[in-house]
Amino acid sequence: MADLIRAVLFDVDGTLVDSNYLTTVAWWEAFAQAGHDVPMARIHRGIGMGADQMLGEVLPADRDQAEDSNIIAAHAALYSVYWSRLRPLPGAVALLRACHDRGLRVVLASSAGPREIEVLRAALDADDAIDEVTSAGEVDTSKPAPDLVQVALEKAETGPGEAVFVGDAVWDAQACGRAGVSCVGVLSGGISEAELREAGAVRVFGGPAELLAAFPDGLLG
Repeated sequence: MADLIRAVLFDVDGTLVDSNYLTTVAWWEAFAQAGHDVPMARIHRGIGMGADQMLGEVLPADRDQAEDSNIIAAHAALYSVYWSRLRPLPGAVALLRACHDRGLRVVLASSAGPREIEVLRAALDADDAIDEVTSAGEVDTSKPAPDLVQVALEKAETGPGEAVFVGDAVWDAQACGRAGVSCVGVLSGGISEAELREAGAVRVFGGPAELLAAFPDGLLG
C-alpha cells in the first residue's frame, strides 16, 4: 500500500489542532443565546460536521430555520475569542513534515469555514509542509457527505486509491467511505476507537504523536 499512496488528507480540528472542546463551548453558548438548551456532550459529538449539518444534527427539526444563520454567526464570534489559544496537538506539525519529506502531497481537508481554516493554519505554522487546503466554503454539503474529501482529492491530483485520510470524527470516516478513501482515525478529538472503527476507520491511533511514532507503516502500511 505504501507504494500506492501519493497523498495524505488531514482533518484539522481535533486531528491536528486541539480545538474541539473550545468550539464545543462556543456552539453551546451560541445555541443558548438563541434559546436552545443543548447538552455539551451532544454538541461535541457533532464536531467534525460543517455548520450546515451541525444545526440539523443537534437542534429540533421544527425550529425556525431562518435563525440558523444568526446562530452560525454567533458561534463564529464566540469562537474567535479562543483563536489566540489554539495550539497544535503533540506531534501534529512533525507528522505533516514527515509526510511532506516522504514526497507525499499534504492537503488539509476541514469542515471549517474559510476564515476559520486560515486561523487553524496559522496555529499550525507549517505552511512549508502543506500543499493544499480545502474548507467548507468550497462545497455545497460538508461532512459526512463526501464532497470535501473529493475536492481534497482533486487538489492532491490523486484518485481515491492513492490517498489516505486522517481524522478524529465519525463524520470523517463516513465521508471517506462514501468517497472511497481509506481513513485512519485518531482519538485526540475525544471520539472512541470503537465508534471510529464502526464508522469505517481502518486503523486508530491515540493522536498525531502516536501516528508519527508508527510512521510510515502506521499510515501507509
